[in-house]
Amino acid sequence: MTEADAGRSGRPNARRAQGELESEVLAALRSAARPVTAAEVQERLGRGLAYTTVITILTRLRAKGAVTRRRAGRAFEWTAVADQAGLAALRLRRLLDAEADREAVLARFVTALPPDDEQLLRGLLARDLDEPEG
Repeated sequence: MTEADAGRSGRPNARRAQGELESEVLAALRSAARPVTAAEVQERLGRGLAYTTVITILTRLRAKGAVTRRRAGRAFEWTAVADQAGLAALRLRRLLDAEADREAVLARFVTALPPDDEQLLRGLLARDLDEPEG
């Protein structure tokens, strides 16, 4: 059994948490000093992932706006444009965009926050409102 077969938990056929592989690919891109090919991402991950799996994840990240690509000969070179927090924010935004009643979703989200997170959000919103547009 390879490490890729075992997954992160070490159990055979263990499933990764949703977004875990995307986060790992994004981290591999962000750690690169320059744009890299899918083959280089595959090598950086070092987990025995299939090349097609890496391409699929890169394509999904591109659709989410987290990475860009440019042609480099016969291949593409990929660059991260979002960090881990940015990727999480993109996921949240996608979920929110899928809902008809945004106000209800946001209201439920805020009321379900622990007090420390609610204060953090209030502070971020207040800071954002204090900054001049431009």
